[in-house]
Amino acid sequence: MPATVRGASFGRRVGATLLAGIPGVLALVGYIYLTTPTAAVPAGLSLPLFAALSGINPLLLLSVACLLGAYTAPRAGLRSYLLDRVATGEAVWPRLRADVGLAVGLGVLGAVSIVVLDTVLAPFVAQDLPQSAIGGARPTVVDVLAYAPVRFLYGGVTEELMLRFGLMSALVFGGWHVTGRPGEGPRPGVVWAAILISAVLFGVGHLPALAQSVDLTPALIARTVLLNALVGVVFGWLYWRRSLEAAMVAHTTFHVPLVVLSLVQVALL
Repeated sequence: MPATVRGASFGRRVGATLLAGIPGVLALVGYIYLTTPTAAVPAGLSLPLFAALSGINPLLLLSVACLLGAYTAPRAGLRSYLLDRVATGEAVWPRLRADVGLAVGLGVLGAVSIVVLDTVLAPFVAQDLPQSAIGGARPTVVDVLAYAPVRFLYGGVTEELMLRFGLMSALVFGGWHVTGRPGEGPRPGVVWAAILISAVLFGVGHLPALAQSVDLTPALIARTVLLNALVGVVFGWLYWRRSLEAAMVAHTTFHVPLVVLSLVQVALL
């Protein structure tokens, strides 16, 4: 049995990862509270209550992901320095430091690649999406900065707990046992299948938010899923080959150039 499983109770593993993801949920709730017009609040609800209720679904998804990941990740050999710290007391940063350079580099490269690809695909969705979703529709500096904590905390940390730690870990664990080789560890094919499935679902997960501002079309759906799935594969590979925290660093870094781009767009409007 892995040291992470032996050295910490299941409840402590769930609690540690849940606490890591809650700031992202709070950032999302705060953003909704700050940016939702009073007229858009459903009848019978106050704005604070509406914002608080909006955090219930993400919190439930996070909780399920932490339950799944806390059980399956260590058993499938997927590494989390946070879980190791809970189990053995070993500090996170000295181990994560070796991953940071690669994670930051892949995060920046992923952002640049997505911006380029988004530009290439723009003619195919121009009638459906007049402006790139990366830039938004005439944002202000306040809009960009208000959304930045959501990008960094919810996107960079909470989404990685949901999609990689929870979903991908469960898929690896399940696929490993279904293939009938529980004594040998998950084969690369099983892990790659889990990476691809979780990456596609990561892309699909961005559709509801987009649907709130535009009508979804087949071209727009394909473009949104493709762009997000591509970076999802990178984050999944980092989780597999390095650590969950490396995937978080890459995902957080991925948003830095996009925030900068949004601020540049504001300046040029």
